[in-house]
Amino acid sequence: MIMVTRINKVEQFYVNEDLIEFIEETPDTVISMESGRKIVVMESAEVIIERIIQEKRKLHRYWNELE
Repeated sequence: MIMVTRINKVEQFYVNEDLIEFIEETPDTVISMESGRKIVVMESAEVIIERIIQEKRKLHRYWNELE
């Protein structure tokens, strides 16, 4: 899961990156989830994508260590 910050700059929470359908910058960043829910966050799409990549790498390393 990746951490994001609501547009109000106060609330931080985690999003399951596997449930993200797409990310838009309109100019605010809007994360659209598979459930249809939309979340407006402070982070840019580029930052969110980088966090997703980092999380996937971390999980990949973990699974490789188990083998």
